[in-house]
Amino acid sequence: MIVHQVTILYSSFFKSYNLKGVVGKHGACSAFNTIIPSLLTTKLGDLGLHTSLCDWISNFLTDRPQSERVGNCASSTLTLSTGAPQGCVLSPLLYSLHTYDCTATSSSNIIVKFADDTVVVGLISDNNERAYLEEIKHLENWCQENNLLLNVSKTKELIVDCSKKQERHYQPVRISGTTVERVDSFRYLGVHISQDLSWSRHTNSLAKKARQRLYHLRRLRDFRLPSKVLRNFYTCTIESILTGNITVWFGNSTKQDRQALQRVVRSAERITHTELPDLQTIYYKQCQTKARKIVKDPTHPNNRLFSLLRSGRRFRSLKTKTERLKRSFFPQAIRALNQGN
Repeated sequence: MIVHQVTILYSSFFKSYNLKGVVGKHGACSAFNTIIPSLLTTKLGDLGLHTSLCDWISNFLTDRPQSERVGNCASSTLTLSTGAPQGCVLSPLLYSLHTYDCTATSSSNIIVKFADDTVVVGLISDNNERAYLEEIKHLENWCQENNLLLNVSKTKELIVDCSKKQERHYQPVRISGTTVERVDSFRYLGVHISQDLSWSRHTNSLAKKARQRLYHLRRLRDFRLPSKVLRNFYTCTIESILTGNITVWFGNSTKQDRQALQRVVRSAERITHTELPDLQTIYYKQCQTKARKIVKDPTHPNNRLFSLLRSGRRFRSLKTKTERLKRSFFPQAIRALNQGN
């Protein structure tokens, strides 16, 4: 099936905390502070956790004393029975469990969650937006029932329409009476996603950020640090930027974008006086590593895409009708595995 229209709604939960049932409007905190212990323990029980463990978590989250200290001045103590403590290793896990039941209601929609960031991806067929709009309404209702508010100012809508037919007009999305801003690109988990599915904006951002780090590399060279130390600094602070999520965007990036990134690598080579791995090599190695993990994990939703031929030594290539799909991760990963074999 060729997907022509995909609508993506990116949202961040309102980052403030509740005191006496009133949502704070100033200063932002983590969405972890919106967790209601009684509601959380009920969900944990539904997930099959032992009653004693649920009671322990409830006791841990309720009646927590808190005060603020600035210098020698301290505020009066406030007892909190809402949310999870800041900096606690359990807070992200408890929040993920708290939102486990936030799922899509239609097979044409997908809800992707990462901490307090939520993305609704909807496939619109035959210009019918009903399922997508109902999904957003369901998400808004779920947030209200779970003591969460959608931060409309940080909510963006992106429409990916790859059809070559006439331009379509889509209904505006409204949350709590406010129209959601429609954008041509947005940054999600460090990756700039554009409506034309090009990666120029993302690679330009990476190149700019990496070039700024070259200044620090030059300063270390001026202090006559050993080449080994310079290379370690490059790997940690510059290469990590250039290769972040590389399996997602590198395959479909243009030749000009790759050259711009590779120029940064060559500049680092001249500074460190050492040979550094090129991005193409790193890309294929990461594709192989990620693909092997998927092959070894039968529970992975895309494990079925990696099927061996009768010889048992090579994987079956995926049929691709478009150049974009051919250069995407899974066809490239299978190609990298076969080359490694």
